[in-house]
Amino acid sequence: SFAYFTVKDRLPQILTKVIDTLHRHKNEFFEEHGEKGVEAEKRAISFLSKLRNELQTDKPVTPLEDELPDAALWNQYLDYQRNLSNGNGEPSWFQSPWLFVECYMYRRIHAALAQNPPIGSFDVFKEGKAQNFFESQEAIIALCTYFQELLKNIKDLDEEQLQGELSKLLQVSLWGNKCDLSFSAGEESSQKSSPLQCLEDMVPYIIVNDTEKLWSLLINAKKRNSDKCNVRVDIILDNAGFELVSDLVLTDFLLSSKLADEVHFHGKSIPWYVSDTTKNDFNWTIKQLQSANHMWMSRCGINWEGNLKKGVWVYQDHMFWTLPHTYSSMAEVAPDLYADLQKSNLLLFKGDLNYRKLTGDRKWEYTVPFHQALNKFHPAPLCSLRTLKSDTQVGLKPGQGEQIQASEPEWMISGKYGIVQFDATP
Repeated sequence: SFAYFTVKDRLPQILTKVIDTLHRHKNEFFEEHGEKGVEAEKRAISFLSKLRNELQTDKPVTPLEDELPDAALWNQYLDYQRNLSNGNGEPSWFQSPWLFVECYMYRRIHAALAQNPPIGSFDVFKEGKAQNFFESQEAIIALCTYFQELLKNIKDLDEEQLQGELSKLLQVSLWGNKCDLSFSAGEESSQKSSPLQCLEDMVPYIIVNDTEKLWSLLINAKKRNSDKCNVRVDIILDNAGFELVSDLVLTDFLLSSKLADEVHFHGKSIPWYVSDTTKNDFNWTIKQLQSANHMWMSRCGINWEGNLKKGVWVYQDHMFWTLPHTYSSMAEVAPDLYADLQKSNLLLFKGDLNYRKLTGDRKWEYTVPFHQALNKFHPAPLCSLRTLKSDTQVGLKPGQGEQIQASEPEWMISGKYGIVQFDATP
């Protein structure tokens, strides 16, 4: 299965890169922290080499031994996996759900550093994320320029024009999701060309396109909205780099067009899946844009810093986003987060991992309704913007999946197809 290939080949590759990154920063650790830094680097590398060996030799998945705040929840989840195996031995790397072992690996990478001060806060994936950002400069410039030109006459746009612009920026944010470093095992995956030029050509590859439904939800909320209640949109982020910039443009458009009054961004509280956005990445990206020597890039950065200061943009992270649980258990495992999401008018879930967690990462029949696959997860109307990089997909028309499969056997994992999939049923 694709899951087996991922665990057998891609995860050890990622671990090898992490070990190599720590090696390369040895001198920096020494300069900053002296011998203590070098000792911490050695301990972290030995922890990670042991982890790689466990993975490659299909050892049992062991309980976490660190004191980090989420350790108890992880170990409870591991017990749950043990009980599922009905006494068929310990869950091992190749005999466990893919979603679980993949999340578990990233959590162990985090522990390798967090348990080794003074290098505990070092993000082993930071360089790759920064590289993706810098290599996507042309695309970022094109997008910021387009957006700043759009803002000049946004007040004069009629509903139809607004809907057209929303559709465009949703697609840019959707295809921005191709730039995923965990998918390419950390190999280069930047956005080189202008993201706006080829949108028309890409439309046939959006196999579920609920943009109309999204539009009517937002425009109706705007019309109903009295001064008393704000329209709030939450976006559950995926990758840093170009994708994050495309998400920031989309959400600034929602504010500027008055389709939303406030936007909440949800990122990861620890480095995750190679290129996922953390608070540091979020702030770093806005700073980079502000100080760029391109007028429209820096204008975007300055405006976005302003949105954060005014409180119309709120960045938040929660431990739940880096647990192995699927979202149908959020109400039980993280009731505070679930209650917060219930205050939203629309939840936008970016990317493949979010989709896997929304749908329980199961091998559904293609025609199973999205609502059914969500398994009672419904804090608010929600929409998944995702390019397909794993073999889970629901909500297709009869025969649609089989038809694509016939000509493209790899269609579910290539990142070539995308969805804008909406569910509003409570």
